Amino acid sequence: SGLKFKVPFEFKFLGSGQAPCPRAAHSSTSVETMQMVVYGGATGGGGLASDDLYLFDLRQGEDKANWVVVPVVGQTPGRRYGHTLVYSKPNLLIFGGNQGNALMNDVWCLSTEKMPFTWAKLEFSSTSNIPPARVYHTASFCSSGSASGMMVIFGGRSGDQKALNDTWGLRKHRDGRWDWVKAPYKGKMQPTNRYQHSAIFVSGSMLIVGGRTDDVGESIPFEAYDTENADWQELDSLPRFRTSIFSYETMVYAFGGFEHSSPNIPNGTMVCIDLSKVLKKPDEKAKSQGDSKGGDSRKPEKKNNTERGRKDSVAVATTNNNGDRTFFLSHQVQVAMSYSQDMPSEFAKLIRTLSIEKLQEEGKKLGYNPKPVILTAPAPSKDSLGNMFLNHLLRPKEWSMGPMDRRFIFKPEYIIELAKECQKVLEERPIILKLRAPIKIFGDIHGQFQDLMRFFDLWRGPMDSSHGGDIDSFDYLFLGDYVDRGNHSLETICLLMALKVKYPDTIHMIRGNHEDKWINNAFGFAEECMERLAEDVDDPGSVFQQVNNVFEWLPLSAVIEDKIICLHGGIGSSLISMEDINKLQRPLEVIHEVTTIEQQMLVDILWSDPTDTDEELGIQINAIRDPNGTGNIVRFGPDRVEQFLKYNKLDMIVRAHECVMDGFERFAKGQLITVFSATDYCGRHKNAGAVLVIQKNFNITPKLIFPIELNTQSNWIDNEETMKKRPPTPPRWKSGNQNNSYS
Repeated sequence: SGLKFKVPFEFKFLGSGQAPCPRAAHSSTSVETMQMVVYGGATGGGGLASDDLYLFDLRQGEDKANWVVVPVVGQTPGRRYGHTLVYSKPNLLIFGGNQGNALMNDVWCLSTEKMPFTWAKLEFSSTSNIPPARVYHTASFCSSGSASGMMVIFGGRSGDQKALNDTWGLRKHRDGRWDWVKAPYKGKMQPTNRYQHSAIFVSGSMLIVGGRTDDVGESIPFEAYDTENADWQELDSLPRFRTSIFSYETMVYAFGGFEHSSPNIPNGTMVCIDLSKVLKKPDEKAKSQGDSKGGDSRKPEKKNNTERGRKDSVAVATTNNNGDRTFFLSHQVQVAMSYSQDMPSEFAKLIRTLSIEKLQEEGKKLGYNPKPVILTAPAPSKDSLGNMFLNHLLRPKEWSMGPMDRRFIFKPEYIIELAKECQKVLEERPIILKLRAPIKIFGDIHGQFQDLMRFFDLWRGPMDSSHGGDIDSFDYLFLGDYVDRGNHSLETICLLMALKVKYPDTIHMIRGNHEDKWINNAFGFAEECMERLAEDVDDPGSVFQQVNNVFEWLPLSAVIEDKIICLHGGIGSSLISMEDINKLQRPLEVIHEVTTIEQQMLVDILWSDPTDTDEELGIQINAIRDPNGTGNIVRFGPDRVEQFLKYNKLDMIVRAHECVMDGFERFAKGQLITVFSATDYCGRHKNAGAVLVIQKNFNITPKLIFPIELNTQSNWIDNEETMKKRPPTPPRWKSGNQNNSYS
């Protein structure tokens, strides 16, 4: 078919030290970079390998490759073969297999971050659904799509010697619980029952290669399961079993194993499968399923391999000379194509995947006509304070802007108590957060609560999976500017504070320049508190004052995987090292008439911007934000970005603070990304909104929404008098468009 071809290769034996004995039907997996662990297997003649965990370390190069036995204390999973071993950072997971006299369906976990190393058997609820015992199945770790963060098993052979075709996902909740989820099969096609096959994830699709069925010698196709659409696709055939596979980009390589025609003679060839030629693309799937309401089934423009390779290289953020994994921006974005109260349940009908270069062609507006819902103030309940707010505000599919009566649903005393609880949580957090992928990053929201609900609805939100959310598998990071400009600052900040109280280790908030009482007193938040809560904002006990007390405790930055620094504005002229931020003491009031280096640093973090282009170097006056020419608010060039990242051993800066037309924008050759989440900023710029999704494989994918037409009240404070007093900061325009005017 031309989709598979043989690959020349060369093997060499590596390693010294305590190597494992010869074995078969064992399991192995990579751990981080240049490390592999091996467990179990059969040694022939009915014997089983030991229950030692072996580590093969290549970090010092091939000449110093070394085997060691990992020191483990306590009980182990025991001797077994035909099991699986998967690394789900930071845990090693063993599932199933045969202990010589019985098939198993137990799961054992070893944390690579806790010393001494100890295996722990996972316990599940007596009422939970778990996969039956099996041997010769596969398990793979999924790092993107709806199964992100799960160990996914497929097939195998049951205790009655029957081949299986079921798929299960094992996930860990934020509260430490583990549970199994059986994968649905929505399409007409059912996967082939098989065992002794191989499996690997490529993006959000699980590829099943080779294997055996209940009919000895039957040649079976390799098949792919799309975790987003829950359907299977039959591909080409590879008549092998017990083969090993690995992938690089869209290429999957299969080595060794046995041919069905000669099941007792090992095969020593390597075959490559080009998935870009066999897997259906999102647009092709949508078209094959028929046009959807509000969807777009146009075929994407075809590109040759040379062009694609060039674009991929442009998207790489940085290269790490130490060989560590680096974060990179995907060459594609995902765009929400429709929004209505009666949306189709199939996720594929709601989105299109586009190349970044094609994004500007999708600037059309999409219709939405929400029905008003009248809400009344809740009575006190036995639920926690945070849950009370979440029950009324976290309703992505149901929320609407309501009637013109703008009175807020919650009484001031409830909001004040929520603010105090949130402040207690923030006081325990450091000024620089240390975070992990997978994580979603939101830019400026500015009281645009409807856009926040649209993001949570279309791209999943911080709810339990039983309510359509992904809080069990994703952290959330918000980069500031929660209030001002928009009409729903109270909804926005109350929801985020309630989420922080409920999920203190999963929801993360840092400070923006509008989280400052001198700014939000003039740009909308104070006015909203007066109008909707009927309060005196100068009263020290008011909601306005209490929420601003919370703002003074917000962290100033976050670092993801020790590679990406996230802050609201930028590094300005004064920020040199991460330790500079750690020296600042909260609560912090922003002093705009700067007299000390500490005051300047805070202004830089909250207010500075990159220069307009990569050609503008050094530190420059920011005339738009600093019309009086004090020199306190500056722009910084790409050379400054490179110096800061190199000094702090980081790969990338992610920041917010500026409206960008596509919702995100790269700077300094991809070493800095600006993300902005509020659409149609101030009702004037027609910009898209974006969220950055960082997966465990370090891939960064922008998720976009476009502005929508509203037949009800505006999302923005838009009367002419107000706009004259506080005109919106103009957006960053792409190269070649920087002379565009704005109104």
